[in-house]
Amino acid sequence: MNESQIHAHELANTSSGAFVAALTWVMKDSLGEELDVLDEPVEFLVGGDDLLAPIDQALQAKPRAELVGSKMKLYIEPEQGFGDFNEKLIFLIPLEAFPEDFAKGVEVGMSLDGTALQDLREDYPPVQEMLKDAPPDAFYTVTDIYPEHLVIDGNHPLAGISLDLEVKVHAVREATVDEVGSGSAGVGFFKMS
Repeated sequence: MNESQIHAHELANTSSGAFVAALTWVMKDSLGEELDVLDEPVEFLVGGDDLLAPIDQALQAKPRAELVGSKMKLYIEPEQGFGDFNEKLIFLIPLEAFPEDFAKGVEVGMSLDGTALQDLREDYPPVQEMLKDAPPDAFYTVTDIYPEHLVIDGNHPLAGISLDLEVKVHAVREATVDEVGSGSAGVGFFKMS
């Protein structure tokens, strides 16, 4: 077998049933307020880690031959979406715990990853107890700035929100071996845990 035959053979033998779908959508909250509009088609791995489970399941439930051009309306509860809002993921941290450059330029909406908080624990021991319940693999958003403190929130920005989602499928193709192996077509939209 030559290299392209081997690749085709590997692709044919992926038993995951994964495929790639190019999607657009309009995402609203339960009150009808627009949260996100994806105007241009973006490719997502269906049967992988790219999509929320209800979206993935809805796409897999339809025969692939019928997907292109189809539209779906989905209602997604918080526990199926970005999770319930967890008050224990909100932390009040003294500004002096942060590096001076960061403290001077910090703005509401800025993000920190969990490793940055781990560095704070090591560099500024008084925050060790404050951050003991802060998951190191989460992203944190600065939600408030006070003269001597920052409020950071480890919840996903859409946590606790029910979603109304209108999805349109523009194209479908077979997933590559690399996409199946990584569980992604390279899109990180839903990966802000």
